[in-house]
Amino acid sequence: MATKVIGDAAAALAATVRDGMTIAVGGFGLSGIPSRLITALRDSGATGLTIVSNNMGVDGKGLGVLLENKQVAKVLASYVGENKLFAQQFLDGELEVEFVPQGTLAERLRAGGAGIPAFYTPTGVGTPVAEGKETMEFDGRAAILERGIVADISLVRAFEADPEGNLRYRMTARNFNPLVAAAGRVTFAEAELIHEDYLDPSLVDTPGIFVQHVVATDGVKDIEQRTVRVRQEA
Repeated sequence: MATKVIGDAAAALAATVRDGMTIAVGGFGLSGIPSRLITALRDSGATGLTIVSNNMGVDGKGLGVLLENKQVAKVLASYVGENKLFAQQFLDGELEVEFVPQGTLAERLRAGGAGIPAFYTPTGVGTPVAEGKETMEFDGRAAILERGIVADISLVRAFEADPEGNLRYRMTARNFNPLVAAAGRVTFAEAELIHEDYLDPSLVDTPGIFVQHVVATDGVKDIEQRTVRVRQEA
C-alpha cells in the first residue's frame, strides 16, 4: 500500500514552502489548529507569507508564533481580537490585513477548492468590505463579487487519517479544516490517530485526493482562555 505518511514534517514543509507564498491554515481560535505544522512553518524561515485563516491564534500560540518571527506580510482573516501583537504590527504598518466576513471566508475557501473562480454575495454590501469590488443586483438585492481562494500550501489538523490521506475530524475541530484542505495546491495534514488500513469511507470528511502529506500531531491542545469556578468544599 502506498502511503502519504511522513515522519519529518519540518523537512517536508521546508522543501515545499517558499518566501511570498499563500498559506491557508485550519482551526478556529486554538481549536483544531495544526500546531506541529505551524511550528514547522516557523522553523522553515520563510518570509513575506500571506496567511489565510479564521484568526491568527493568540500571542505566543498558534499562528501568533509566525507574527513573532516576522514571517507574515499579509493576513486574510475574520477575527483577530485575541492577539495584541497582531494589532500592534497592523497599526505600525508592518502587516497588511484584509478582513473577510466569516461566512464569506468559508465560502471563498470552498469555492477555491471546488474550482469556482468567484461568486456574488450580499454580505458586506454598503460596508468597507465592498470597497473596490464589482457589484451586481439580483432580484432587487445588491451583491458583491468575491474571489475564491486557492492557497499554495494548506495546513490542517484531523482526528484520524489513513495512509491514503483520507481524513476525519472530531467535533468542533472540524471548523475550517475541511475547507482549507480542499483549497490548497499542496495540503499537509497532521492527525492524532494514523491508521495502517483505510478509514471507513462513510466516515471520511476530507478525501485523500486533497491531501499530499500526513504527519502525526505533537499532542498539543492549548486553550485560549481557561475559565474555572472556585471548588466548593464538600
